[in-house]
Amino acid sequence: MKVSKTTISDLVIIEPKVFLDSRGYFFEHYNKKVFEKFFGDINFIQDNESKSSKGVLRGFHFQKPPFEQAKLVRCIQGEVLDIALDLRENSKTYGKYEKVLLSSENKKQFFIPRGFAHAFLVLSETAIFSYKVDNIYAPESDSGIIWNDPTLSIDWGLDKSKLIVSEKDKKLECLSNIKSPFK
Repeated sequence: MKVSKTTISDLVIIEPKVFLDSRGYFFEHYNKKVFEKFFGDINFIQDNESKSSKGVLRGFHFQKPPFEQAKLVRCIQGEVLDIALDLRENSKTYGKYEKVLLSSENKKQFFIPRGFAHAFLVLSETAIFSYKVDNIYAPESDSGIIWNDPTLSIDWGLDKSKLIVSEKDKKLECLSNIKSPFK
């Protein structure tokens, strides 16, 4: 496994070692012992999966304490633009984001620790997206930042008129309108 740091501390891109042969491929996408070597004791308790069409944008989502979540995300089928937004109030990179292309071809994974909002946009015709989380989903703690916040100036790489955003996500606030729950 290759672990690459990003421009934001604690956010990392993970590239598993893939074994190819005439039958196809094999790789270990998660090994608790190896993961703990790099990130410490993180106890993933749930795996989630979504299937979406091209242009579907999900996010930016996060949960407020005490239900904040670390995530290990990957794209099983297709291709997505994945983005993590730093919401840690005392961070030097508060309000900054990191983008990574995740696909079934590159098999990269993105580790997003607690204190970040997360979003992804489907670039392929369809995508199956998978993520491990280390805390339960708590609807009362659910929150987010609007995907098109003008202060973030995110280039999503697709015509905005072609994006498919849920009604819930269209009603999210701009970053400047919320107080970060993460110190």
